Amino acid sequence: MNKKPIAWIVDSTAFISEELKQHPDFFSVPLNIHFGEEQFVDGKDLTPEQLYVKIKDATEFPKTSQPSAGEFAERFKEIAEGYDEAVAVHVSAKLSGTLASSTAGAEIAGFPVTFIDSLALSYGITGIIEKGMAMHAGGATVPEIKEQLEKMAGTLQNFILIGQLDQLYKGGRMSGVQFFLGSLLKVKPIVQISKEGELLAIDKVRSEKKALQYLVDKVATSPGANSRKIYLMHGNVIDQAIHLKNLLTEQVPGLEVVIGDISSTLAVHAGEGTLAILWFD
Repeated sequence: MNKKPIAWIVDSTAFISEELKQHPDFFSVPLNIHFGEEQFVDGKDLTPEQLYVKIKDATEFPKTSQPSAGEFAERFKEIAEGYDEAVAVHVSAKLSGTLASSTAGAEIAGFPVTFIDSLALSYGITGIIEKGMAMHAGGATVPEIKEQLEKMAGTLQNFILIGQLDQLYKGGRMSGVQFFLGSLLKVKPIVQISKEGELLAIDKVRSEKKALQYLVDKVATSPGANSRKIYLMHGNVIDQAIHLKNLLTEQVPGLEVVIGDISSTLAVHAGEGTLAILWFD
């Protein structure tokens, strides 16, 4: 059997668009979600909607984990049967051990994989893998693709309105002092994935209305906003997402806004009600 040249791989923290789902050479390796002794495979055993219900009923806080090197190795062996090599784009190494586990898995499988640290999550991964696919379709070599994707990583603009402070705190993503003050003041925290791939608290807003306007202002004041395509990710609040989209397009005519869900793995940490806007410079 003749093998195809390149498989394109992400992990399940990425936003998986319908176009990617239909792409014959695209693969997503799921992370795991744990409720006590129960383990669920992201996107397979547990949808985001099911996760939100389960969190509300759970007696202990859920956790996430990346696939082991052995699990990655098995997946790479399967992909290697039909492909010469692969390009894999993963969640920021500052936020997860997924990239390290995937790299070790490729070494075990003996499968040539070019790895890109997205320095991001969600659409930050998606945009990079889509760029690589487009470059390959245009005749670019893997080294050329790697060079451009590494330059693209770290150029993601993103502003994230956290839905549930307690989930971010219990997941170890914010300090006890930050959680106490945030809960006490009923603030809406705004966080961001930095250019280095770290999660940073950058601002806080005192009401939902002001928080939404904050996100709109960030888009409206960015250079070339009216010719831009941005992604609006939400945590089980589609009505709020549509409302925010309307606010954005009213204030920035010509702006294209794509709405999508955050994955179950991200929902564990950010919580229901999360809204995020993301775009590449």
